[in-house]
Amino acid sequence: MKSFNRTFLIALSAITGGIAVGAVGLGDTSNVRFDDAALLIGHEVQEPKSYIIQGTDSENLAAVVEKVGGNVSREFPIINAISAVLTPKQAEKIKQLGNVRVQDDRQVLTMNGNSVFNFMVSSTAKKNKIDNHIARHVNADKLHDIGLTGQGVTVAVVDSGANFGGNIGANLFRNTSGSVRIPVKYDAFTSRVNFRFNDDQNGHGTHVSNIIANSLMSENNKFNGIAPDVNLLPVKAFNHKGESSYSKVLDALNWIFVNRYQYNIRVVNLSLGAEVQSRYWQDPINQAVMRLWDAGIVVVTSAGNNGKDMGISVPGNNPYVITVGATTDNYTPFDPADDRVTSFSSKGPTYEGFVKPEIVAPGARIAVKMQGSLIAKAMRKSATGIDYSEISGTSQASAVVAGVAALIIQNDPFITPDNVKCKIVATAKAAKVNGNLAFSPFKQGAGIVNAYDAVMSQASDCANQGLNIVQDLMGIKHFFGPVVKAPSGELQILLPSGGVLTEGSHWSTGDIAVEGSHWTVGNIGLEGSHWLQGTMGLEGSHWAQGMMGLEGAHWSTGDLVLEGAHWTAGQVGLEGSHWTQGGVGLEGAHWMEGTMGLEGSHWGEGMMAIESEVGNLPPIDPNAEITIDESVWQ
Repeated sequence: MKSFNRTFLIALSAITGGIAVGAVGLGDTSNVRFDDAALLIGHEVQEPKSYIIQGTDSENLAAVVEKVGGNVSREFPIINAISAVLTPKQAEKIKQLGNVRVQDDRQVLTMNGNSVFNFMVSSTAKKNKIDNHIARHVNADKLHDIGLTGQGVTVAVVDSGANFGGNIGANLFRNTSGSVRIPVKYDAFTSRVNFRFNDDQNGHGTHVSNIIANSLMSENNKFNGIAPDVNLLPVKAFNHKGESSYSKVLDALNWIFVNRYQYNIRVVNLSLGAEVQSRYWQDPINQAVMRLWDAGIVVVTSAGNNGKDMGISVPGNNPYVITVGATTDNYTPFDPADDRVTSFSSKGPTYEGFVKPEIVAPGARIAVKMQGSLIAKAMRKSATGIDYSEISGTSQASAVVAGVAALIIQNDPFITPDNVKCKIVATAKAAKVNGNLAFSPFKQGAGIVNAYDAVMSQASDCANQGLNIVQDLMGIKHFFGPVVKAPSGELQILLPSGGVLTEGSHWSTGDIAVEGSHWTVGNIGLEGSHWLQGTMGLEGSHWAQGMMGLEGAHWSTGDLVLEGAHWTAGQVGLEGSHWTQGGVGLEGAHWMEGTMGLEGSHWGEGMMAIESEVGNLPPIDPNAEITIDESVWQ
């Protein structure tokens, strides 16, 4: 699917002209009356809290919120939603209107935990600038040598902000030629642009941004950042504890969407995660990142740091985006033979049966030179570099791949997000022992990223095959992956050839166990034809052919808590009896209050929406000059 010539669903009132994501009609609310007394339980007023409310357009939603006495906080035209402060009773009153989706404004965290390594102590004096090895580890240094450094590509980083002050911050504030490359910052706490040198009270965002863009060159002429000449756009959505909410993250993503052309935003890094509590297509953050992807922006995100099977967090569980797990070099950066996937890196599959992560990248003890007065709890001082701080996490791995994506785009300015993903996945190197895969696909995906090979690859149309992001956003069709659970409890990957890739006994014997012959039979090695030739891509057409159409027995382990009480009825740990009625996939009464059973009518027919042929959208010109006024920075 091409990103610049397609049919859009335009919500009539959406000021950004966006697809009516999950749009549900409110109807005529002019005669709606609510009994204020009904908002009391006994004689006690309920404690108000924040909710995400989705409908046809934010204007109607705001009117409804005002009628029940609530307060609108923010508007998110990117997904036709608002956030509002309501009492639980007020929220229930809004649900009674029908065709309105009301969800809790849940917590989102940066991936700054799991500091589990004992750091080596250097016996030599620290150096002012060191080679942090990440560029060499993924062969990005070979691209730097031929002039590919990310120039002209803007990368937005949704995190805790970024600190640019002083000589140390200058490595992030300026590119390799000494020019300012920060056009602006955005603060989702105030919903305003800012020009503050230092707005990161946690340090996580500064660390991640340095991995992507640090322009410092070491004594051996290696850059500390993967793409040291990108235009960097920090978006602050997390506080000093690395905490945020759906409403703040949605505010950040909405701003990026609205301003994508003005700042030539081509890549967004999301080193963050929230607990999965719904299908990927029902989650507001997932809907927003799908909008960005469809608009031509590559979204790279962390897999999560819980180390669990089926532990991929939101938005890493989204099938379209690039989800990244973490590797460690085992303290031998120049010997890849002992590299492994870290124990904290979250594993797939997703609850819809997609293989995640798609890729892994260095994520252990990643050192960058940065201000150290305000740092995340997981940081440690480098034993070899002055003012270098280290963090381990899939956040750091995500930043590496975001930098690689920028290098690919510089080399091929009109490439689509699907083909950026295709090149990254197709050229990955899987970890093997004696010719057999050392890790399952649910830990390493296609393997570790190789920046040089990805940029030079001619691979195309091999990612997200069989998926349709426009239909997904419109609610016409949603998708499931090839992973199923056999009656024995064994996980299996259904192959396009009709074969089945089985886990056997190997998957349950430990993290680094050899997977055996299950992973080495010709085209099922997860590095074979289906990765490299586009016939599967782990997201092929077999994902959409109903093989996992039933939501029941496949994931009936009982440990999946989705959408609150509605998903914990006990039958299968999903939507209770709704998902056991012949595989139809009813949404049930908890979304639509019983008014419109199937997704079809209210998602697919558009309600107050129309289809409009936009034609050829103007592609982003990576060589367009961005005027940056250095004098405005504080």
